[in-house]
Order: sequence, then C-alpha cells, then structure tokens
Amino acid sequence: MRRLFTRILEPKQQLKDSQKRFSDHDLFQLILPIIIEQFLAMLVGMADTLMVSYAGEAAVSGVSLVNQLNNIFIMIFTALASGGAIVASQYVGSGQHREGILASGQLVMLVTLVSFASEAVLLIWGSPMFHLLFGKVDQPVYEAGMTYLIISAWSFPFLALYNGCAGLYRSMGLTKTLMNVSVVMNIINVIGNSIGIFVLHAGVAGVAYPSLISRAFAAVVMLYLMGKKDHTLYITFRSVFAWNREMISRIVHVALPNGIENGLFQFSKVALSSIVALFGTVQIAANGVAQSFWSMAALFCVAMGPAFITVIGQCMGAGDMEAADYYMKKLLRMTWLGSVIWDAAFLALTPAVLLLYDLSSEAVHLVIILVIIHNVFNAAVCPVAFGLSTGLRAAGDVNFTMWASIFATVVCRVFFSVVFGLWLHMGVIGIALAMACDWMIKAALIWYRYRSNRWKNFSII
Repeated sequence: MRRLFTRILEPKQQLKDSQKRFSDHDLFQLILPIIIEQFLAMLVGMADTLMVSYAGEAAVSGVSLVNQLNNIFIMIFTALASGGAIVASQYVGSGQHREGILASGQLVMLVTLVSFASEAVLLIWGSPMFHLLFGKVDQPVYEAGMTYLIISAWSFPFLALYNGCAGLYRSMGLTKTLMNVSVVMNIINVIGNSIGIFVLHAGVAGVAYPSLISRAFAAVVMLYLMGKKDHTLYITFRSVFAWNREMISRIVHVALPNGIENGLFQFSKVALSSIVALFGTVQIAANGVAQSFWSMAALFCVAMGPAFITVIGQCMGAGDMEAADYYMKKLLRMTWLGSVIWDAAFLALTPAVLLLYDLSSEAVHLVIILVIIHNVFNAAVCPVAFGLSTGLRAAGDVNFTMWASIFATVVCRVFFSVVFGLWLHMGVIGIALAMACDWMIKAALIWYRYRSNRWKNFSII
C-alpha cells in the first residue's frame, strides 16, 4: 500500500537527492501536525454552532450571519500572517538569518496594529454594518448576532497575534508545537462552551466568551515561544518596534494582494448572506450549519496551504526553481488524494453528525444536500483553485492569483448566485451551486498560470 501511494504521489519529473530540501518523511512531519491543528481549529466553529443550536434557530442564524462579517477581518489577519510567512520562508531558504528575525518582528507589529483597528471598527460601527449587510432580520436573530459580534471583536488582537506567530512557526517547519497549542486552546473552548450553554444557560454569550479566552491563551503562549532564541526565527523588542519600511514593504507586497483577495472573497460571502437572509429562518439556519460542515470537509485542502508556503517559499528563497516545480507537483498530488479521501469520509458521516443538532427535519435535509454539493466540487477542483494558488503566491506571483480570485468570486459567484438562488428560486442550493462555479473558473485560471511557468520569474527578497 505504501508503495502504491508513493507511485501516485511522485511526479514524473524527478529531482536529484541533493536538491530535495524535504524528504517524504519531512513532508509527513510537516503536514500531519498542520492537518491536526486545522482540524481542531475548525472544530471550534462546529462546537460553537452545535452548542448554540440548543439556544434555538434564531441564535444559530445570528451567529452564522455575524461569522460572515467577522471573517472579513479574520481574512485580513490571515493574509498578513501568510505574507509574513512567505517572506520569512524565503529568508530561511536563502540563509539570511538577520533579515528573517527582522521580518518576524515587523509581522508581529503589523498584525497587532491592524487587529486593534479592526476591533475598533466593529465595536463602533458593528450595528450599522449588520443592518447594511443583512437588511431586516427577525429581532431575536439581530440580538443574538450583536451579542456574538461585540464579544468576538474583543478577541481580534489575540487571534491576529496567534495567526502571525503561527505563520512564522510554520515557515520554519515547526508544526508539531502549533498542534500542541491548538489542542489546549480547543479543550479550553469546548469545556467553556459546555459550561456556558448547559450550566450557565448564557445562550450566544456562552459560546462567545470561551472563544475569547481560548484565543487569548493561544496568543500569550505563541508570543512566549517566539521570544525564545533557540530557533531560526524569533522576535525581539527591537525587531518589533523597528518600523523598517523596506521590510514592511516586502511583507505588504505579498500580503496586500492576498488580503484584497481574501477580503473581497469574504465580503462577497457576506453580500450573499444578505440574499440568504431573504430565504427565511430555516434556510438561514441550514446554511449556517452547512458552512460549519463545509469548513471541516475542506480541511485537507486548507491544511495544505501552509505546507505550500513553507516548502515552495524555501525553494524559491534558495533560488532552486527546479525543486520548486517538483514540490509544486508533489504537493498538488498529495492535496488531491487527501481531499478525495477526506471529503468522501466526511460526507458519509454527515447524517450521523446531524443527529447531534437540534434542527427541524427540513433544515437537516437541506444541510445534507448542501454538503453533497460542496464535497464533490471541493475534492475535484479546490486542490488547484486553492492549494496550487497558494504555491504560486509563495513563489511571489501574488497579483495574478488575486485577480483570478476576484474575477471568479466577486463577479462569477455573485452573478450565478443571483441566477440560481433568486431567478431560478433554488434558494441556498442555488448559492451552493454558484460557489462550485466560482471554484471551477478559478481552478482553470490558476492551472493556466502554472503551466505558463511565469510564476518562476518573481522575486520577493
């Protein structure tokens, strides 16, 4: 069996052993902790949705709508963390130790400043933004959503710091430590959810506060670990407060297109949520639960993104284009195989997991249909649309990936959502089909770019 998997995963293009920066064992040691970490992180979202479902469908609807808004800001933090990780990975690959330390400190400073600004925006203008994006919803849905929004906004600085430090740890390949921190963080969250919902009967607040506490714990731990000087990258007081314009420019050069891409992607989802809000409480609830299922089903593809950043970033930093192309192919094959296996397994488990939710039979039926649509297309095209796209970004080809994503998501997904969801009266099923169209179009554009080899011509450091 092992020999079969090796044959499937090994590209036809061979690489000299002396050029292989990562053996199969190294890749396994890098990727497995990321998958476990991402699994546990996504479990937080599912645990929140599961627990809050016992507070009623209005609570589920409010939390699901606000999560769409929160994710716009979270995507910005993630983009900055990814940009810093790409720059740091290339410095690790090139052996420029001092520059890598400076990049680490400047990344921590940037994510901290942006997170405080984002928190202020939500605390001041959260209510008007909610009404603007989601229109008029039932009062219980609005009240639940605003409670969740205010509490979760206070966690932004902690979440941003954790993401930034985690990105740096991944760029060094130290993913096992992140997995351990994530385990403890999620234990705190799940225990807190249980107490908040079933003991204190605090409703939405009962799942929001534990998330805040768990994120604060993870941020403090990662800041402590990044301050230790026994690794290739670490942070110092001077590197954090240096304000080096050249280094900031490098990080922003990579992060800005990714941030625009992810921000507009999430903003389009929020805009589509305003369409979903027209379909009634049952469809809103079904869509909210399905999205937590989608996040878990997309786990393998999402988890491979940091692996692309670390491996391709180090190869490009070392100036080895042949190795970068070899690992681009190998990681893509791994992403495809893993996604097919994971999506199929999760689809088979979906009906059983839904028994844990306190939902109407109509909502359960809708969730199953939505998960089927998502999992089929996620396994088929997302390894290229997202995995390979991250590889191109790690190589420095950030502008093309941004424009490809904007066109596929902001233009095509919104257009097809209106056609399928409203004009053809397909409701949330139409929204899911539009999402699949978005992925197929983006995958075609990314594959064309990869085959052109233009991604090999970019330089970040």
